[in-house]
Amino acid sequence: MQQFLDTTLGGLVLGAVYAAFALALCLIWRSTRIVNFAQAAMAMVTTYIALTLINADVPYWVAFVAAIAAGFGLGAVIERVIIRPVEGKAELNAVILTLGLFMVLHGLTAITFGVQHRGFPAPVSTNAIAVGDSSIGITPFGILTIVVVAVVMAGLVVLFRFTDLGLRMRAAAFNGEVSRLLGVRVGRMLTLGWALAAAVGAVAGMLIAGGDLVNPAFMDPFVIYGFIAAVLGGLDSPLGSVIGGLILGLSLSYVTGYIGEHLAPLVALGILMVVLLVRPSGLFAAAAARRV
Repeated sequence: MQQFLDTTLGGLVLGAVYAAFALALCLIWRSTRIVNFAQAAMAMVTTYIALTLINADVPYWVAFVAAIAAGFGLGAVIERVIIRPVEGKAELNAVILTLGLFMVLHGLTAITFGVQHRGFPAPVSTNAIAVGDSSIGITPFGILTIVVVAVVMAGLVVLFRFTDLGLRMRAAAFNGEVSRLLGVRVGRMLTLGWALAAAVGAVAGMLIAGGDLVNPAFMDPFVIYGFIAAVLGGLDSPLGSVIGGLILGLSLSYVTGYIGEHLAPLVALGILMVVLLVRPSGLFAAAAARRV
């Protein structure tokens, strides 16, 4: 029973980490209709910015906010300088650009900060919570991770469902020409979408790095699992991205705890294949009507 509880709690924390990354992918997809393969590299850059500030004796939460602001600015610059020139052209062009950006950011970070592992602090304890003479399989930082992901998800749901800004962002992504005729500043909305996605990615990067070691490749393992979580729940659904992350995290935690860690990637791929066969748009994606 203790192993099951520990495995479940560990899976929830792992799922929250996947969900944080999936939320960034969901945000950029909803606001620009682009799959950003450079999302992990952008999050890695902002995490290094936070680490640099922390090493300079800047308080953790000040560095946390500064990294989010840096991510916001980085996303805006990337959209204006790199993505904007291919707007309206083949969607594959933007995808290829994000793949190239992934490699460029990796290389620049390695040149600037080196490839050695560095410790990234956590604002609260990363030791398991003690209950009497035993401990449970979750840490204060794990609880903080779950809470932060829940807050970010709620914020995105409110943004896209209940605000005029969110409606304009979605309209700009779906049909730029019509949106312009209706007075929507499409370019500004697309820039804002990239900026917000990069800010959410910065949060994900710091949650993943907390209490662990970082190097320029530390986000790479989360690229695949984050994409699986987003596709599992539905790229168009913030709630679905979170639930997809939790499903994936729990599944991999149970497989690792009871069978073996070596089977985790195979199980993740199997889950993805089943979902794509049964419901290609994701478990929680809204049904779309199409005139034929």
